[in-house]
Amino acid sequence: MDDVNHDRCPCLSGQTYDECCGRFHRGEALAPTAEALMRSRFSAFAVGDVDYLLRTWHPSARPATLELDPDVRWYRLDIVASTAGGPFDADGTVEFRAFYRSADGAGSQHEVSRFVREDGAWLYVAGVTS
Repeated sequence: MDDVNHDRCPCLSGQTYDECCGRFHRGEALAPTAEALMRSRFSAFAVGDVDYLLRTWHPSARPATLELDPDVRWYRLDIVASTAGGPFDADGTVEFRAFYRSADGAGSQHEVSRFVREDGAWLYVAGVTS
């Protein structure tokens, strides 16, 4: 992953991966907001970091295992809206559209995700896709 660290972050924040989501993936910091966690989870899908995805999934909804499709390449994240989810909130939602390419062509996923903050850490609970 060293090559990725100095490249643009997959979440398109404008920072490098190392400055942005990489520090969350490595466990050096916690995402301070629900949106930051959403961005870091998108980046985890983009770089294939299954451990981070499982670690940031709320235990009540976390799958026992997770396998990412190696033929799907996530390349763009648009944050549409968010409610609450700030550094002093206990919960929040983030609406996003994530774009991917696969053998079947290009596509996107539109979702409103719900997050909770427990012991200072934001966790993904569930999402509603449309």
